Amino acid sequence: MLHSRVFAYAVFVWLISAVHAWSATAPTRVVVGYAAMNGRVAPLWIADEQGFLARNGLHADQVYIRGAPLLVAGMASGDIQFGRSGGSATLAAVGAGHDFKIVATFSSRNSYDFIARSNIKRPEDLRGKRIALNSIGGTGWMGVLFWLEHFGLDQTRDQISMQVLGDQPIMMQAVETGIADAAALDGVFSKILRQKGFTVLGESANLAQRTVGQAMVVPQAFLSQRPDIVENYLKAEIEALAFAVAPKNKATVIKTIMKKLKANANDAEEGYQDLLKGVDRKPFPSLDGLRNVQRMLKTRNPKIGEVKVEEVIDARIMRKLDESGFIDRVYAAQGVSVK
Repeated sequence: MLHSRVFAYAVFVWLISAVHAWSATAPTRVVVGYAAMNGRVAPLWIADEQGFLARNGLHADQVYIRGAPLLVAGMASGDIQFGRSGGSATLAAVGAGHDFKIVATFSSRNSYDFIARSNIKRPEDLRGKRIALNSIGGTGWMGVLFWLEHFGLDQTRDQISMQVLGDQPIMMQAVETGIADAAALDGVFSKILRQKGFTVLGESANLAQRTVGQAMVVPQAFLSQRPDIVENYLKAEIEALAFAVAPKNKATVIKTIMKKLKANANDAEEGYQDLLKGVDRKPFPSLDGLRNVQRMLKTRNPKIGEVKVEEVIDARIMRKLDESGFIDRVYAAQGVSVK
C-alpha cells in the first residue's frame, strides 16, 4: 500500500512538473493587425514564416484590416494587441482619447508615387478632380495630403474630392477605369499604370520630409502590463527585417511578396525594391515624422494639435535593444550592414 502511494505521489509530482514545463515553453498568443498591403509589410509576414516569432515565444494571429480606423477600433476594444499603422490614424486615436504608444517606426519615409490619368499632365490639372483613397485618416490619405502640399494645392480651395474606394489594387483599378482621376500608390501598383502610359506626377523619393508610414502601435495598458511581450515581438520583427534586406534571402522574400500580394515575379521585384528603399533598419519611433503628421492634421482636427506628440512615443524598448547590441548582432548574423 505504501509503495503504491509513493508511486502515485511520484506521478502527481511528475504531472505538475510537466504542466509547469509546458506553460513555460508554450507560445504567448497575440493578435497583430495591419492596414497596408505592400512590400514593406514583408518583415511582418516573414517573422511568422521564418519562425522568428516562435523563437521569441510568440504565436501571432496576423489580421489584415482594410483601413486604419478599423484597426484603431480593434485596438481600443482590446481585441488587437499590436497595430501596424500610420501616424495619422494613431494621432487621431490619441486625440479622441485613446492611450496608444508608438514603440517603433518601420517606415518613416514617403512610399507613394502619385499617378494620374493620361489627360492630367501637370499637378495644376488636379483641380476639380477625384483622388482615390483607402480610408480617411489612414497612411494613404496622409500621403495624398503631403503630395498636395508639395504641389501647392489645397483640397478645399482647389475643389479636389477624396473618394474612399478600397485598398491599393482597387485604387489602381479605379484610376485605370476612370472612376478616379489620380491616386497615391505603392511602387508595385504605380509601376503597372506607369507601363500603361499613365502620368507620373511625383516619384516617392521626391518627398523628403519624414513621416510615420508604418509604426508599431500598442495600447498603453498592454505595454505597462506586458513589456516583455512587446520586447519579444519587436525582437522578432527586427530579426525578420534583417532577414528581408539580406541579399542572400531575396528569393525567399520575393516568394513571400508574390504570395501575399498575389503579384507576379516582376511586380514582386518592384515590391522588394520598395522594401529595401522604404524601411528603417533601426526602427526607432520617429518624433520628427510624427510632428510632420500633426502639422498636416491639426488644421482639419484641432484636437490633434493639442496632442503632445513626444508623449505618444515610447522608445525605451528600442533603446534597450540598440544599446545591448541586439540589433547590430541580428544584422551581422545575416551578413548585412545596419545602415
